[in-house]
Amino acid sequence: MQQADDLLAEGKDFYAFLKTLNEEDWSKPTPFKGWTPHDVVGHLHMGDWLAVLSMTDEPAFDALLEKRRSTSEQQQREAEELSPALAAGSAIRDQWWGYFERLCAELAERDPKGRVKWVGPSMSVRMCATARQMETWAHAQDIYDMLHAPRVHFDRIRNIAELGVRTFGWTFANRKMQPPGPAPAVRITAPSGELWSWDGEDGSSYVEGSALEFCQVVTQGRNIGDVNLTVVGDTAQQWMAIAQCFAGDPKDPPAPGERAWA
Repeated sequence: MQQADDLLAEGKDFYAFLKTLNEEDWSKPTPFKGWTPHDVVGHLHMGDWLAVLSMTDEPAFDALLEKRRSTSEQQQREAEELSPALAAGSAIRDQWWGYFERLCAELAERDPKGRVKWVGPSMSVRMCATARQMETWAHAQDIYDMLHAPRVHFDRIRNIAELGVRTFGWTFANRKMQPPGPAPAVRITAPSGELWSWDGEDGSSYVEGSALEFCQVVTQGRNIGDVNLTVVGDTAQQWMAIAQCFAGDPKDPPAPGERAWA
């Protein structure tokens, strides 16, 4: 499954980058909600742990979610106690990496069309690999942005772009809104220079430009006003203003200028 290979490659690059951080970097605020790199990597570790739990012990996964969603303080405490304790400082890097490798191996061994229960709707094994790549890639950018460090991007972000296109309807449904029109066309240029295109349902409304910038917008790492994408048509403009390719409650993108650097 190519998506599992892409996820592993994403993690390897991120792990190598994390090794360049100084110990004091781990407690500095990133531009993502003020989270520190320790918070970011801990969050990724928890997501990977949940995915493995869902695939290997579904009853335990169901029980954990029930406790987390409960209004009872006792059950919420029990849920926290079931979650793995996070290592301090830079040690979180190797804790995350060890479990991340287990996740990649678990995904690679499964039928891509199999189902995985999740916090939101269930998804295919293939989509689980894509979702974990999206999270890893997007949250890695939080730390790159914190350090204003250059980053090399690869064509494996096509998986993230695909997820961004497929979640057009979700972006609006998650906010209890009706899409203002049919899905726009998307025509974007990969890091390699290859053209990727999705026809959409309305040729008069479209998004064109850099695949990297498209991925940054749909993962809410950039405000649409801070990138050079061409956005034509009311539907495309409304979508790009609030695009959200990840599960969970509706989130707003960063304010204009808040994360405007390359």
